[in-house]
Amino acid sequence: MNDQIKTADSSIPKYFSRILDLISDGVYISDRQGRTLKVNSMYERLSGLKKEQLLGRNVDHLVSEGIFDTILNPEIVKTGKPATCLQTDSKGKKLVLNGYPIFDNSGEVALVVTFVRDITLLSQLREQIRSQRKLVEKFKTNFQYINEGSDHQRPLIANSPVMVDLRRSLEDLSATDANILLQGETGVGKDVFARKIHQISARSGNPFIKVDCPTIHESLFESELFGYAPGAFSGAHTKGKLGFFEMAEKGTLFLDEIGELPLAVQAKLLRVLQDREIVRVGSTKLRKVDVRIVSATNRDLEEEVRQGRFRSDLFYRLRVAVITIPPVRDRHEDVVPLAQYFLERYGSRYKKSLIFDDDTLKVFSQYDWPGNIREMENLVQSLVITKQSGNVRISDLPSNMVGLFADSCRDLSNPPTENLSKTGTTLEFPGLNRELEAGDRSLKSIMSDIERQILNFALKKHSSHTKVAERFKVDRSTLFRKLRADRSK
Repeated sequence: MNDQIKTADSSIPKYFSRILDLISDGVYISDRQGRTLKVNSMYERLSGLKKEQLLGRNVDHLVSEGIFDTILNPEIVKTGKPATCLQTDSKGKKLVLNGYPIFDNSGEVALVVTFVRDITLLSQLREQIRSQRKLVEKFKTNFQYINEGSDHQRPLIANSPVMVDLRRSLEDLSATDANILLQGETGVGKDVFARKIHQISARSGNPFIKVDCPTIHESLFESELFGYAPGAFSGAHTKGKLGFFEMAEKGTLFLDEIGELPLAVQAKLLRVLQDREIVRVGSTKLRKVDVRIVSATNRDLEEEVRQGRFRSDLFYRLRVAVITIPPVRDRHEDVVPLAQYFLERYGSRYKKSLIFDDDTLKVFSQYDWPGNIREMENLVQSLVITKQSGNVRISDLPSNMVGLFADSCRDLSNPPTENLSKTGTTLEFPGLNRELEAGDRSLKSIMSDIERQILNFALKKHSSHTKVAERFKVDRSTLFRKLRADRSK
């Protein structure tokens, strides 16, 4: 057995070079004086040097000739401990060196074996991974914005003549790449128009980023819009951060309520619109951006310019094309379709099946909606949440809406005469004898008039629809129906 082991041991030196060539890392063996004794094939491939150029040569001389910039042999011989370093060759290739001492019988370092690995590719991969992470972060952020936007998105309902014309203008403008300024009262749906512009434009396949200007603190505006470099300020992310402009690259950046922008930020935004370049906070590097700007405001920007609160040059840059969105009170034909849309949407969200009474829709149509579409959406959502099923009746609506509608339903042009006595209140109905003698009206019609006058009188007395409904033991919806029973005549 021992003879077999000795035979095997003696064969190792014969095949030692071949064994080294099987190792996937480069192998470089030198003695304690630094003389090169052995390199394997992998080392030749990694370094681009041939064995003939290295064997017998001292590593110190190779450094002085610029072939290597650093070596491990002297350090390991001196300390007798393993060491690691990063070596860059004359061609810029980066190699990681892991060196180990081999001791002789007296405990002295006899050889230094260095394993060499090329990390140039690894460095490239790391850089690619870093870039991919940035890209993932960008698209993750974009997805959050787009996903949030889709949750709040609604169709552009245009049944009224003014909205039909506006939609046609919108389609014409979307075909261009011009900056667009949306004007209108709070809650008219400027964000819906902005998204529609993006959807039907050539940029629709790229990000749509909405920025709510009033929600960003003045001190953070610049870093949010343009991003910041690593370590730009205390608390900044070590890798920096993309700004909204870079997130919206090739897409649309929607600046909502742009009239809230601080003057200092307005100047920087103007420069971006002029030069199509941004500079991150804490950096000096210019970055090209390709972004379409859609802005919106409920302010009179011309007046803001006159008051010195908004830059005139930025104003003219933004208002290349202007769309003024009308309030709901000027587009009554859109009210019922919008209300039905919100009812379906929130009914689906909360898994409820509700429908509007005809009377409820008439109230909606006659109401002025001072809070515009936002008020309507919030009201319908509240109705869906608070009502379990069935019809949404007038009695379910807020008292301010019901009161206004009831006032419009009252017809007191021929009020009953009031006779107050100690025994109580009586009603007289002028024209009743005439109606009976004429005989051209049905009893149902006459009784409806009498009933309506009684209810109107009761409303004058009690000043409350709820009290009248309780007094006569009827539902509020029945009360409203009877109050306006003859309005269609």
